[in-house]
Amino acid sequence: MEVREVPLPPDPPPGQVTVKVTAVGICGSDLHWFQDGRVGHIHTPYPRLLGHEPAGEIAALGAGVTDLKIGQRVAIEPAITCGLCEYCRTNFHNHCNELLFHGSVSAPGFFQDYLNVPAKNCLPVPDSLSLAQITLIEPLAVIVHVLELTPVRLGDTVAILGAGPIGLLTATLARLAGASTIIIGDRLPHRLKQAQAMGFSNTVAMPHQIFRDAAMDLTHGRGVDIVFDAAAAVETINQGIGALRPAGRFVLIGIPTELNMNIDMHTAMTKEVFIQTIKRSNHNDAQALALIAAGHISEMLVTHNLSLEKTPDAFQMLTDYTDQVGKVIIQL
Repeated sequence: MEVREVPLPPDPPPGQVTVKVTAVGICGSDLHWFQDGRVGHIHTPYPRLLGHEPAGEIAALGAGVTDLKIGQRVAIEPAITCGLCEYCRTNFHNHCNELLFHGSVSAPGFFQDYLNVPAKNCLPVPDSLSLAQITLIEPLAVIVHVLELTPVRLGDTVAILGAGPIGLLTATLARLAGASTIIIGDRLPHRLKQAQAMGFSNTVAMPHQIFRDAAMDLTHGRGVDIVFDAAAAVETINQGIGALRPAGRFVLIGIPTELNMNIDMHTAMTKEVFIQTIKRSNHNDAQALALIAAGHISEMLVTHNLSLEKTPDAFQMLTDYTDQVGKVIIQL
């Protein structure tokens, strides 16, 4: 990864705006592009501009844009959808036939100073929100969508594999939804310490502790109602399936690096497990903004704020898990 100068965008066309990017969060999928050059079966051409968790300000208005103004602070939805296809019309916007996603192979990302985007993708935010809070809107929207598909019910026991930002956001919403017990597993001690600092006391230090056994102990041999896997490794998927009660629900949030995975489907079938996968968010940014504005999401998730020029260093820090790193925000 390197810093390059690129041309400024042209004047925004009708229905679009130019945004001045003020901050961008680094996502786990950004790390897949950086480390592997692919996400699943999708390989990236080079060069590639990453970044899809942006905060920005409106710098210019295209013709016909009347509901935004110059200088207004906004969060920016990175998925551009057509609104007309079968999936958009049936509220599956994340499966739009014409989908363009900033920071993937289909559209440039937000690790740059200025970018043109559709005005409809800009969500005004209150002045009270920090840049870090604005960048958390996109990843939190993913978890809002997760809970749309697999709701946490009052009194549910919940296990979360992976105590990175996505895992801790999931734990936070599970607690808000009324989970009675939340168990979090990770192999990095500093991530478990962060989980404990956020009030999650039931932590499992993997691989020294076997997650399935710890979850069974904490639920008196019953197993948990829901497993959310934010780590997406063969080990965590199989441990998660093992930790479920019969007819429990398993949700794969993280993106596996492996293309062919040896998953324990026989245990899943014996338990009649419900398995749910996730693809990004589904126009849930307004709900995420409301949760953040109401003070429900801790900024403790954000451990580092770095300049644009330090973006390569930030990616290397996240790759190596150094400096007690949690969520990294790039500020422009």
